[in-house]
Amino acid sequence: MGLRSFIEELDKTGELTKITKPVSFEYEIAGIIAALGEKPVFFENIKESTVPVVAGLGSSKALICRNLGIPKDQLLPRLLGAIEQPVAPKLIQNAPCQEVIKTDVDLTKLPIMRYTDKDGGRYVASAVSIIKDPKTGIQNMCFHRLMLRDKNHFIARIVENRGTDTALAKAGGELDIAICIGNSMAVLLSAATSLPEGTNELGMANVLEKTDVVKCKTVDLEVPADAEFVLEGKITKEKAVEGPFLDLTGIVDRTRQQPIVEIKCITHRTNPIYQTILAGRNEHKFLMGMPKEPTIYKEVGKVCQIKDVYITPGGCSWLHAVVQIKKQTPEDGKKAIEATFKGHGSLKHCIIVDEDIDIYDPQDVEWAIATRFQADKSTVILSNQPGSSLDPSGDLTEGKKATTSKAGLDATAPLVSTGKGFSKVDYIKVDLTKYR
Repeated sequence: MGLRSFIEELDKTGELTKITKPVSFEYEIAGIIAALGEKPVFFENIKESTVPVVAGLGSSKALICRNLGIPKDQLLPRLLGAIEQPVAPKLIQNAPCQEVIKTDVDLTKLPIMRYTDKDGGRYVASAVSIIKDPKTGIQNMCFHRLMLRDKNHFIARIVENRGTDTALAKAGGELDIAICIGNSMAVLLSAATSLPEGTNELGMANVLEKTDVVKCKTVDLEVPADAEFVLEGKITKEKAVEGPFLDLTGIVDRTRQQPIVEIKCITHRTNPIYQTILAGRNEHKFLMGMPKEPTIYKEVGKVCQIKDVYITPGGCSWLHAVVQIKKQTPEDGKKAIEATFKGHGSLKHCIIVDEDIDIYDPQDVEWAIATRFQADKSTVILSNQPGSSLDPSGDLTEGKKATTSKAGLDATAPLVSTGKGFSKVDYIKVDLTKYR
């Protein structure tokens, strides 16, 4: 469901915390979100802005599934289906995101937050950016963190050799951009997903949930019709220092010379809501890591019977995965390890477990390692592998692709009896209300 519909549902069920007292976007809002454990929260009164702030709507897989209306055990197949068979969204003429149009731009009036005392400035951490490849004309949707520079400029962190950077090079260094703040969960997940080249991510969003689009007012781009804010502008050739800011790992990322974005027009809904996330915390992790689960699911499913995949928050929702299989041959565990690394190239460690293990329970996964794993027989170690720039222990030599060593742990039980028991024994289930 859309952002506003989900806020209303959580409010009705008593799951939305409302903060009515005046709060500041300088550190205070971030501190409250963290203190609440990222549970859904709505800030009605911002000291420096007239725009309310919402956070925590995607801070757990359960919340994400509820928002999308998808049962947890069907999430990965549904995501995979949306990735493989996107459907072009409907273009409409009148959209909520354009109820108000402002060409007199003043970004400082938005509740753009400063999260920690390590931040290089005020940051937008939750925006979806949309650009168009100048050669193919196909749009690309992704996340760029945005550091506020002044009333009408950001400095954008644009990762090298990815979609926006590649399109920017084709365009000669300048490119139109639309920055959307306050989006549906379908749009957020689709923006975080790496789709095949030439695929518009809004088509994936439209499969997960009906997602109409509208043409921007000043740039030739189409944006989600129900976004709260759309900032229209241009990535310029000019650069400035961006950073520091927290990355996915919760470690402060370094400063860089990055492109300046000029904003020329702001459109928004009547009484708009500003959506934020905490960098390096659960909502950031789920949005980043979860879209890689269906790609692992697909690759492992080619070599054995796959049940479920979890890219774990403890592994920064990027570097570690637990994969649940129904083991049918002795080699299934090691086949699954190889396929898991193929499904997510930045992964560093993976653990393969049987279908009786709850992959969302770290203690259950650790139990499987303790009782079903032998390091000298069940480990696959790969040296000098392509890795992630988010891993501070890898080789991050400037100008080279990050490399690392990888390990896969086969924590599945043997199929052939060894005279030892590998199955759990549990107590009977009782209804405690009968004893009160």
